[in-house]
Amino acid sequence: MKPSRPLYEREPELAAAAKALDALCGGQAEGGLLVFSGEAGIGKTALLAEIKAMAADRCTIWSARGGETVTSVPFHVVRQLLQPALDRFPADETRALFGDWFEIAAPALGLAEPSGPQPDPQGVRDGLDYVVSRLASRLSHRPLLLIVDDAHWADGESLAWLAGFTARLSELPLLVVQAHRPQELADRNADWAIARTSESAGAAGHPALLRVALRALTPEATAVLVRAGLGDHADDPFCREVWAVTGGNPYEAVELVAKAQDRELAPVEESAGLLRELGASARGSGLVARLERLGTNANRFAWAAAVLGTEISQELAATLAGMSSAEAADCTARLRDARIVSGFDPLEFVHPLIATAVYRSIPPATRTAMHGRAAWAITQAGLGAAAASRHLLEVHPDDDQELVAQLREAARQHLAVGAPEAARRCLERALEEPPRHRDRAALLYELGCATLLSSPATTVQHLRAALDTPGLDETLRIDATFRLAAALSHNNQLKDAALSLAAEASRTAPGPGLMRLQAAHFLWEGMQADEDDGPGRSARLAHNADHLKGRDNAERALLTLRAFDAMLRGENAQLVTGFCERALVDGRPARGLGWTDSEWGFELPAMVGITYAFTDRLDRAEALFGEAVRAFEISGWSGAHLAFSHTLLGLVHRRRGRLAEAEGFLREGLRLADRAGSGLPVHWDATCLLVDTLLARGRTAEARLVADRYGFGPPYPSAMVLPDAPCVRGRLLLAEGRTKEAVAELEAAGAALEPRGRFNGVWAPWAGDLARALAGTDPVRAADLAARARVHAERFGTDTAIGEALRCVALFAPEEEAVQLLAEAVSHLEVSSSAYEHALARFEYGTAIRSQREVARAQKLATACGAEGLATRAQQVRASIRSSE
Repeated sequence: MKPSRPLYEREPELAAAAKALDALCGGQAEGGLLVFSGEAGIGKTALLAEIKAMAADRCTIWSARGGETVTSVPFHVVRQLLQPALDRFPADETRALFGDWFEIAAPALGLAEPSGPQPDPQGVRDGLDYVVSRLASRLSHRPLLLIVDDAHWADGESLAWLAGFTARLSELPLLVVQAHRPQELADRNADWAIARTSESAGAAGHPALLRVALRALTPEATAVLVRAGLGDHADDPFCREVWAVTGGNPYEAVELVAKAQDRELAPVEESAGLLRELGASARGSGLVARLERLGTNANRFAWAAAVLGTEISQELAATLAGMSSAEAADCTARLRDARIVSGFDPLEFVHPLIATAVYRSIPPATRTAMHGRAAWAITQAGLGAAAASRHLLEVHPDDDQELVAQLREAARQHLAVGAPEAARRCLERALEEPPRHRDRAALLYELGCATLLSSPATTVQHLRAALDTPGLDETLRIDATFRLAAALSHNNQLKDAALSLAAEASRTAPGPGLMRLQAAHFLWEGMQADEDDGPGRSARLAHNADHLKGRDNAERALLTLRAFDAMLRGENAQLVTGFCERALVDGRPARGLGWTDSEWGFELPAMVGITYAFTDRLDRAEALFGEAVRAFEISGWSGAHLAFSHTLLGLVHRRRGRLAEAEGFLREGLRLADRAGSGLPVHWDATCLLVDTLLARGRTAEARLVADRYGFGPPYPSAMVLPDAPCVRGRLLLAEGRTKEAVAELEAAGAALEPRGRFNGVWAPWAGDLARALAGTDPVRAADLAARARVHAERFGTDTAIGEALRCVALFAPEEEAVQLLAEAVSHLEVSSSAYEHALARFEYGTAIRSQREVARAQKLATACGAEGLATRAQQVRASIRSSE
C-alpha cells in the first residue's frame, strides 16, 4: 500500500504497521500493541496519520492525543478515545453497554454524575476495560484500532488505564498504536507498561507487539524532500545545508522548505547561507518573532489558545483574549495562514513544538493572569470546579479564600470519579494559598483521605500533620486517627498504629468516639505478629466486651474483636461463635459495619468471617465472604479489597477441602493484588494460603515456586498472616525434606505464639507438625507436644481441631490405642466439613488396620478434594495391601 502523502525513510515502520493491521484484520483478529518513539518533530504524528489512512477501510478507529498543558486533567485521553464512540448510542443503550459498571466508570467519562461511595481507581480502570471490550465485540464486523499520539503528555489516569488494558490485548480484536517522546515520558516517571515494552517483544514473533524508535532522515532523504517542495533544480549543496540546519528532523525540514518557498529563495548553493537564519524562525525565539509580526491581536489570541491547550474553543479563546467573535475569527485566519494553528472550532496548534514555544513566550505574570481568567470563564460557563482546576493550579498563591474553596471542591469532584492524584494536586495547591488558619487542619485531613487508597505513606504524613494542627474538630480528630491507624497498618507499621490510637484515646472524652478509638486500638494491637503483653490485652478486651449485647456499632466492633481474639486463643468455640452472633444483625454485618462502609473499615466483617472459618462454621463464613466479593465489585473496589475477598473465599474452600477451588480463588487473589502493588498484606495472606493448599494437593515444587516468587519467609511482616506464616513455611520445609530447618521454624513459631496464649492448632498447627518432625529423633518430646495440642483442641471443641489433634496423638500411641484414636479422628472429621483432613484421617486409619475398603474410601475422598498426592499414596497402599493378602 502506497502512502497517501510522502513519508521519507519510513518503510520499515509502515511495514510493521501493515503487518500488525493484517494480523488484526485477518481471520483470527489478532490484537496487540505497536509503539513508536522519537524526539519532537521526528514524524510520529505523520506516521500515525498514515497508519490511520491505511486502516480507514478495514477498522473502526478511535484516536486521542495528549497535551502539555492538560496532563493534570484526569481521564482526558480516555475521554477523547471513548466519548465519540459512546455518543452514537442513545442514553439507555449506553447504560446497557456499561452494565453494572455504569455508576463506577461512567462518571470518569463525564457521562453521569457520581453517586455512591468513592470509587477505587482500579475499579474505574476495570470498568473502562469492560466498556472497551463490549464496544470491541459490538464492532466485531470491523476490528478496533486505538491511536494515542503524544502519549508522554497523557494524563496519569489515562496512562494507568492503558498500562493495565494493554496487557489484555491478545484477548480482543483490537490494536493499540501509540507514539511518545521517550525522554519526556521518562521525566514524568510514568508507571506505564507501554513505555517499558521490551525491544524483544516484536522479536518473539507477534507482529503487533513491537516497539520502534524513529530515526532522523538521512541527507539523501532530506534532498528528496527539498526537491519535492522546491523543484528538481535544487542543488546538492543547498539540500545538504537543509539537512545540516535541521539535523534531519522531518518537521523542521518541511517548515524550512516552506519558509524558503515563502521567501522565494532560489534553492542553490548561493542561498544556502540564508537557511540557518530562516530555520530559526520556525522554532523558539524565531517563531515568537514571526508571531509578533502578525499583529498584537493575533499574538494575544495565540497566547489564549496556548493557555487553553487542546481542543481549543474559539469562543473561549476570544473571551480569554478579551476580543469579539469577529476579531477572533480574523486572528484565527491569520494564524492558519501562518501555519501556526489548524482547524476552526475547535482549533489545534499545527505542531506541539509551536504550542510549547507560544506558551513559553507568554510573560509569566500575564500567563498566570490568563490562567486565572480561564478558570473564571470555565466556572462561569457552568463546567464546574474540576474542569477549572488545571488553570487554578497555575495561579500564584495570593491568600485567596475563594480559590481555596474552589480547589477543595475540585478535589471532591476528582475523588468522586476515581482520580485521587488529581485531588491531591488540588489540595496541595490549596495549602500553598494558604487557607485560613481555622481551615488548615481540615484541609490536611481531606488531603490525607484523598490518598488513602493510593498511597498509605502519604496518607500518614498528611493525617499526622492534620492532628498536629490546631483547629480540627472532635469528630474529624477521631476519624483522622482511625484512618491514620489504618494507613500505618497497611504500611506495615502496626505498633505505630496502636500507639497513635492509644494517645488519642487518652485525650478523648467518654462516648461513641472513645469506643471507636478503643476498638481500633484493640484491633491493631491484636493484629501484630509480635506484641509485649498479648494475654494482658486479651484480658482487657474480654473485660470490655464480654458483657456487651451488640446494641450499637461500637459494641459490635468490640464483640467482633473479642470473638477473633478468643478464636486465636482457642477458647471454647461455642463461646466464640456466640460473640460473632452478637456482633451481627440477623446474621449479617450491621449498617455502618459493612464491607464498603468507611467509618469502621472492612477488617471487622472480615474478622467475623475468619472466626467462623476456624470454628467450623464454614457456611456462615462463605456467605459473608461471598457478600464481600459482591460488595467490592458493585462499588468498584477492584484493588487490594477485592484481592482480599477472593483470598478469604480461598480460605473457606481450603478449610472445606475443596482444594482445586481454593487454589483458583487464591491465584485470582494474587493476580488482583499484583495489580495493586507489591508486598501488600494481602500478598502475604494469599501466598500463605496458596502454599498451604498446594502442599495439601501434593504439589510441593509448585508451592516452593510460589513461596520464592513472593518472598514467603523471614523477615515476616509486622501484621499476622492468615494462617500463621511460620507454621506454613515449616510445613513447606518438612514437605521438602528439610527437617532440621523445619524444626527450627516451628519451634520459633511456638515460642512466639505460646506466650501470647494463642493455642488454636487449626490456625497455627506448629505443635502437631513439630511433633511429626521430632517423632524419629525425640519421640518423648514429640509425644508431649501432641498431648498438649490435644488438650488445647478439646478446650476449643471444634471437630476439626479435635480430629487433627487425635491424628497426631495416634502417632505415639500403642498400635491398638492408635487405631482407636484414628477411628475417633475419622468420626470427628467426617462431620467437620474439613474434607481433606477427613481424607487424611481415613487414609491413616485404613492403613493402620490394613483395610482396602477404608483406603479406597480415603482415595475417593482425596480425589474429590483435589489432593492428587494423597490419592496416589492411597492407591499405592491399596495395591500393597492387596498383594499381601
